[in-house]
Amino acid sequence: MSYQNFRNIGIAAHIDAGKTTTTERMLFYTGTTRKLGEVHDGQATMDFMKQEQERGITIASAAISCTWKNYQVNIIDTPGHVDFTVEVERSLRVLDGMVALFCAVAGVQPQSETVWNQADRYKVPRIAFVNKMDRIGADFYEAIAQMDKYLDANPVPLQLPIGVEEDFNGMIDIVSMKAYIFEEMQMTESPIPDDYKEKAAKARALLVEKIADYDEEVMGLFLEEKEVSNELLKKAVREAALKLNITPVLCGSSYKNKGVQLLLDAVIDYLPSPVDVGAVVGTSIDDPEKSQTRHPSAKDPFCALAFKLIHDPYVGQQTFIRIYSGELKSGMQVLNSTKNKPERIGRILRIRAKEREEVEVAGPGDIVALIGMKNTKTGDTLCDENSPLYLESIFIPPSVIEMKVSPPTKKEDEKLGAALRKLAMEDPSFNVRHDEETNETIISGMGELHLEIIVDRLKEEFGIEAIVGEPSVAFRETITGEYEENYKHVKQTGGKGQYAHTVIRIEPNDEKGFEFVNMIKGGAIPTEYIPSVEKGIINTMNEGILVGFPIVDVKVVLLDGSFHDVDSSEMAFRTCASICFKNAFLKSNPILLEPMMKIEVNTPDDYIGDVVGDLQKRRGKIESMRRYRKGSQKVDGFVPLMEMFGYATTLRSITSGRATYSMEFYKYLPINKELQAKILKDMEETKKNKAS
Repeated sequence: MSYQNFRNIGIAAHIDAGKTTTTERMLFYTGTTRKLGEVHDGQATMDFMKQEQERGITIASAAISCTWKNYQVNIIDTPGHVDFTVEVERSLRVLDGMVALFCAVAGVQPQSETVWNQADRYKVPRIAFVNKMDRIGADFYEAIAQMDKYLDANPVPLQLPIGVEEDFNGMIDIVSMKAYIFEEMQMTESPIPDDYKEKAAKARALLVEKIADYDEEVMGLFLEEKEVSNELLKKAVREAALKLNITPVLCGSSYKNKGVQLLLDAVIDYLPSPVDVGAVVGTSIDDPEKSQTRHPSAKDPFCALAFKLIHDPYVGQQTFIRIYSGELKSGMQVLNSTKNKPERIGRILRIRAKEREEVEVAGPGDIVALIGMKNTKTGDTLCDENSPLYLESIFIPPSVIEMKVSPPTKKEDEKLGAALRKLAMEDPSFNVRHDEETNETIISGMGELHLEIIVDRLKEEFGIEAIVGEPSVAFRETITGEYEENYKHVKQTGGKGQYAHTVIRIEPNDEKGFEFVNMIKGGAIPTEYIPSVEKGIINTMNEGILVGFPIVDVKVVLLDGSFHDVDSSEMAFRTCASICFKNAFLKSNPILLEPMMKIEVNTPDDYIGDVVGDLQKRRGKIESMRRYRKGSQKVDGFVPLMEMFGYATTLRSITSGRATYSMEFYKYLPINKELQAKILKDMEETKKNKAS
């Protein structure tokens, strides 16, 4: 199959917009599955984890291959719940195109904005599908208006709905100027109904006028008031969509089997192949400033990005990769350039959700799973040993909530540790650490549901009934002042001693992460010890100083130091740098940062005052209130995570169960001094109680 005939697409949207149902219909119409699986009865092909079937939501992005009109379509169905946003992030990193789903009733929702921004980050061309047109309150044109207003999507409708709500029975394709009527599982092509002819002609004229801005040939015909052929219009729409100038918009009702075949056609017509995406750009291993390109060709050296790990009870670890160039064959040796370690390719599998098909060779554009990879993790680059390069890795958002876990018996301590390590390898937004002082295992993730699923998986997949504590906020530590520290580490205990001396300056590095600057000149500290200085500082930052939370956004400048010919060592400089950094940190006005969440509450007008008042009591800041639909409003704002535990129950109580909300991580912000003092005091007391 030609690489032009590949489509790598993701289905992404807010929770409950119908992503998995749409994917199920795609699989049915492409002949990949024989029966329709439904989310609500736990039978969806793509939701094959037990936790997904029980909750009726997607947790892990699932990859599947299918064929439509001689095109191979690799589909990744992504989660909509904000706790699993990293699943969307890593899927978009390797996809060529995206279908963004919107609920015709709710329009643009908070997670719709999040996935849209993620797609913007990776410059992914997309088409929009306004789903649930059969629902009461469905409004195709309002959804388009919201896409324009809140996403800056430049939406261009390519279809008009025929009927609405329970009367929705088809759509008019304004490129081909044909109507499609759906009854039961059948789609029938027909002429445009008389009462829609004028509306369709106006929509076609508007489409031509819009596309004329991006295509010279269409512009010429438009100015001369000549007819634009269907073929030319389709080609111009495709080019504008691939350049991210427009977002083609379609409509339908996946659950009622209306519009999915036309959506598949649009995926072929308007989303890119690997050839359209063109060369992938990486960086040279020897010189990070130097870029290297790989074209989607079997003749170019092999390169791929690992974007997901799954521990399968039957075949072991599966490493999902997206191949950008070259060919991959089983038995071949490649280089993991991120780790600088060789990897031998065992079995190569093409995945059809939980079914697997073994293949001998995979090429550019393929998304496959590899069995038996020893060193490769999410975000690692695999490449030809003779032509190494790095590909841009995957952005991992910070974890914001943590929970203490312990095994039911001492005997299962090791088993719990091994299970948590496996889960952390699979999911880079899930972290595990051991608190040396309290001898407790602490897990952290993106939200309460995220950690709830982890605990559930410990029980179901590993047979461990873990004892869990209450969830708590994962703070961060940083500084607001600048300080220069001079520290000499000398230890003489008979025999070879330890000697290291460092002079550092630390200063705030607002929202830029950690930065290490080496200003040593003239060998005051030998070059081979500089990495040890940096390592000592990084280790201390990971452990935290104030109360044991990671330190962020600090710039460290190594100014001076000295060494001893005999007693200096890497270990001595690591220890010295660690103590030097601790001393400087405590004198640089250290503060705690708390996770601030972006919140949206949809509430009937009757309760708006109670909802806003409750959020303000929780230290929330209201950013805007807007009409949601008749009789309801959307409240947007920011609120600290530590004030939001148990919010779902309170909201149900004050609105008689009629309001809904969604929340996602925004960024870490400083805590006020009074609250910080209280938190530090409480934590100190907790430690004392445990010690006694």
